[in-house]
Amino acid sequence: MSLNTDHIRVTHAGSLPRTPELIAANAAREADGITPEFLDLLETSVVDIVRRQKDLGIDIPNDGEYGHAMSNSVDYGAWWNYSFARLGGLEPTTVDRWADAEVHRSTPGNIVLTSFPDRRDRQKFNDAYNDPSSGILAHRKSVAQPKIAGPLTYTGQDLVASDVTNLKKGLQAAGLTEGFVASLSPGSCARVANDYYKTEEELVYACADAMREEYKAIIDAGLTVQLDDPSLAESWDQINPEPSLEDYLNFIQLRVEATNWALRDLPEEKIRLHVCWGSWHGPHTTDIPFADIIGSVLQINAGGYSFEAANVRHEHEWRVWEGTRLPEGKVIIPGVVSHATNVVEHPELVADRIERFARLVGRESVIASTDCGLGGRVHPQIAVAKLEALGEGARLATKRLWK
Repeated sequence: MSLNTDHIRVTHAGSLPRTPELIAANAAREADGITPEFLDLLETSVVDIVRRQKDLGIDIPNDGEYGHAMSNSVDYGAWWNYSFARLGGLEPTTVDRWADAEVHRSTPGNIVLTSFPDRRDRQKFNDAYNDPSSGILAHRKSVAQPKIAGPLTYTGQDLVASDVTNLKKGLQAAGLTEGFVASLSPGSCARVANDYYKTEEELVYACADAMREEYKAIIDAGLTVQLDDPSLAESWDQINPEPSLEDYLNFIQLRVEATNWALRDLPEEKIRLHVCWGSWHGPHTTDIPFADIIGSVLQINAGGYSFEAANVRHEHEWRVWEGTRLPEGKVIIPGVVSHATNVVEHPELVADRIERFARLVGRESVIASTDCGLGGRVHPQIAVAKLEALGEGARLATKRLWK
């Protein structure tokens, strides 16, 4: 990631709301496969969403993740589910990752990853999670999770080629030069049932080898790859009982090392890492503090680090940068607009949040972003208003920081 020169640049975390036509086409795609009509709609939709991002003040747009297949037309789940269509070695199951409590996986250090119903946050607020009126799982649909039944291979060459081609067409039409494509990290890829690999290390490195092909395809096309890796922070809540911090850091260290293996020889300036605590609308009182994992995050060989900094459970953690040195030449991409509320942030608040980080790491090293993807998490009309506030807040911050 390059440094800012004369203004605070703006991006976002990935997923953007899809049009009703595109959602319907994705539903048909699940039944009928990819058709020429779908490909035409996808291309025009990506070109349009890139143009709209530019109009909203986004300097570094993406394709909205429109090329990522949705599972059962679940928009917000595409960040993870899309990989199922791009990996060989998977076998379908009827296990629901949201509802089936039997989905557990043991890992080294006596750590046991649990399914969603067994999360500590879910157990602590069980009444709220089981009350449909709470809104916590208002968008939830049953999602069948596959299992690994053979050696993992990457089979998504045509799909990632479509992603990069459509985004480049959109950038050219909008007169922009920089864009990113989101891709699943090895650690998050490994969060699936496994009946093939004998050890956790074999599993995670197999994911690294398979997903590397996608990272390389994106970078070779001249674009930036964003590795989506909630596993570094979110897995803490999936371990029951709560582990020691030492055991947890050992657990994610394997994922850090496997990620760097997947990124070997790839240019850091074309890589950004996205870390979050899971984007569902829950209390999140069992999230691990950012300060506990920041050292692990910065070990990953990326040029930019995207993280949640706007939602009320993590906004205070801007202070972690008071005692953490950002490596020279790298950038942070803090969320200054949240996906977790329908309240639209005031541009003045957005500017204040940006300025906090700029005072600590330098104005050249802050790219303003959203906490997580907005697609499927807020209404499309609200998503647009949040992106408008993001762009306006960055302009206000720029005026103050470049006086």
